[in-house]
Amino acid sequence: MGNDGGSIPKRRELVKEAAKSLTAAQIKEAQNEQQEYGWTTDPLTRKPLARPVVSDAAGILYNKDSIIEFLLKPEDDREKDEMRKVGGVKGVSEGGFAELGTFGDRVKGLKDVVEVQFEVVEGQRELSARGEKWVCPITGVELGPGSKACYLVPCGHAYAGSVVREVKGEKCLQCSEAYAENDVIPILPTVSTDIARLNLRVKTLKEKGLTHALKKAPGSKKRRKGTDKDETSGDAVDNGTKHSDEDKKKSSDEEKAKKEKKDKPAPVATTGTSNGIKNASTASIAQKVMKEQEERNKRRKLQENDNVKSLFRKSEDKPDLKRSADYMTRGFSIGRK
Repeated sequence: MGNDGGSIPKRRELVKEAAKSLTAAQIKEAQNEQQEYGWTTDPLTRKPLARPVVSDAAGILYNKDSIIEFLLKPEDDREKDEMRKVGGVKGVSEGGFAELGTFGDRVKGLKDVVEVQFEVVEGQRELSARGEKWVCPITGVELGPGSKACYLVPCGHAYAGSVVREVKGEKCLQCSEAYAENDVIPILPTVSTDIARLNLRVKTLKEKGLTHALKKAPGSKKRRKGTDKDETSGDAVDNGTKHSDEDKKKSSDEEKAKKEKKDKPAPVATTGTSNGIKNASTASIAQKVMKEQEERNKRRKLQENDNVKSLFRKSEDKPDLKRSADYMTRGFSIGRK
């Protein structure tokens, strides 16, 4: 048997068979399962996908209310830490989504996601967790696992992958908004080249100070006017000497206007949220999330632990006179005169 002091077994005696690599059929089956999960379930809350649906730079789909709930939670919340570690669909291809980082690295605000506009077929419902059928508006092909669908940034309209490749031109077929070739984002990509392209796109946008939705990142610096002009030009020097008095007057007027703005009270958002969200749909979702969090906090405060209750005595219970005596006289009765 070995390990009894008489003999020392070797590795070839303990490990009879080497680890077998997965076959092509097993890899394809795992990919189909991962795609089915990604097209029907939100990876953050594990709830079924329901419109409005958003996507990040990795092409992963989320519910918009779960993104807002993640952003509204405090930084020291445990659930938020667990959500940050979500990496999307794992094991889809070699390298997977690890190159693009975790969810916390990709999404830090609403500017890092794009709302995907799916075409829904009315009157036809699938027997799936999603409960509705998404199709390509041009070909009518169902968008789901194995369809190689994609969406355009920044409009967010979703199409089948073949439509974007075959149709010439760089304008959306539904809203006629212009887009670049690099702004075609595959949904739940499985090809390693698509994942590498998305990784390169994230790096180039970060260098330009832009987010996934092609908006300015919150930490990016604003460029001042006139930086591209030649400093040695004689016209600029002449204009500066001639209009120096006018510039002084303008600066003094601007300072007065700034002081008046500071004295005025801050405007209240008309959407009903304290965060001042301009979009009505986003504000309503944020309001619902805030109400749910307040209800949860109230329930936690009202529900007390049974162990904590056992430490305290109720007002109805009267103390026993025998047990209330001193430990020196406990158990002995003193006669009354």
